[in-house]
Amino acid sequence: MARYIVSRLAITLVMALLATLVIFLIANTVPGDPVLAQLGDVAASNKEFVAEWRAKYGLDLPLWQRYLVFLKGLINGDLGQSIASQRPVLADIAQFAPATLELATAGFLLALIVGIPLGIVAAVRRDSWIDHLARVVSLIGVSSPTFWLAFIMLAVFYGGLEIAPGPGRLDPIAFAPKTVTGLYLVDSIIAGDWEAFRDAAAHLVLPSIVLAAATLGLITRTTRASMLETIGQDYVRVARAKGLRERTIVRGHVLPNALIPVVTLGGLAYANLLTGAVMTETIFSWPGLGRYTFRSAAALDFPAIMGITLVVALVYLVINFLIDISYALLDPRVVR
Repeated sequence: MARYIVSRLAITLVMALLATLVIFLIANTVPGDPVLAQLGDVAASNKEFVAEWRAKYGLDLPLWQRYLVFLKGLINGDLGQSIASQRPVLADIAQFAPATLELATAGFLLALIVGIPLGIVAAVRRDSWIDHLARVVSLIGVSSPTFWLAFIMLAVFYGGLEIAPGPGRLDPIAFAPKTVTGLYLVDSIIAGDWEAFRDAAAHLVLPSIVLAAATLGLITRTTRASMLETIGQDYVRVARAKGLRERTIVRGHVLPNALIPVVTLGGLAYANLLTGAVMTETIFSWPGLGRYTFRSAAALDFPAIMGITLVVALVYLVINFLIDISYALLDPRVVR
């Protein structure tokens, strides 16, 4: 087991190094000039001022030397300075990441809590009404565009029925809890501010449902398909022949083996929610990494773009590493 973990960790580190190279090359070879994009017409016409800005961000150095500077900064925990905000990129990411983490985690937990039981019941009661319901829910979740579903949720529950709060993490007149983790739900519990907790939880409902919709459909379909495949195995027939109850067979024999593809999909889905919530965050005015990424790309803020992309790559690499370890725990034959 230890050898398996070390080998997977070594592969993850090599992939992380390759990711830094790819990210750097893409960010520094795209068309457009980030300095001229930030300066006004008058300042951009001043060659000395433009040259000073290029030197400030290292744009006057050869490409290979800029990459070495980039790697040195990463080793020291420095992702550079944002051209747009004039702040360290790491500070910007630390400011916006908790909002995305809170939203993505809520959406992912919702998808798991609903999707896995729904897929299990649909497989156990194949071709029943609940199986057809699970297929409809999966189809709607997978096929509904995020922007359309977000607008529908806001129009119905906020604008029409008026039973849900509007966009944002809190009401405009509400005060955020004292920052400890940046997660409003956690910080409000730590502070004992239950009014802020209720407000933050209410604002989290609609965007988390929108974000969870597609993942819910995928998890439900994958769970159902994996359960049906496992139920047809010979050892399940033997267990039934021994007279074991159906509930015992499902829990003890079918579910542990059927969870392996669900673990893979769930891990990648969570990484996708953490890094792909741009549309949801924009529509719901959620101050997370998605909106920050969009603004950075529009402003050609290449230090911020590289920092965000590197964080995205690291998220996927870490989650893939954890998935590999989960494989070994669920099926010891993987490490043999």
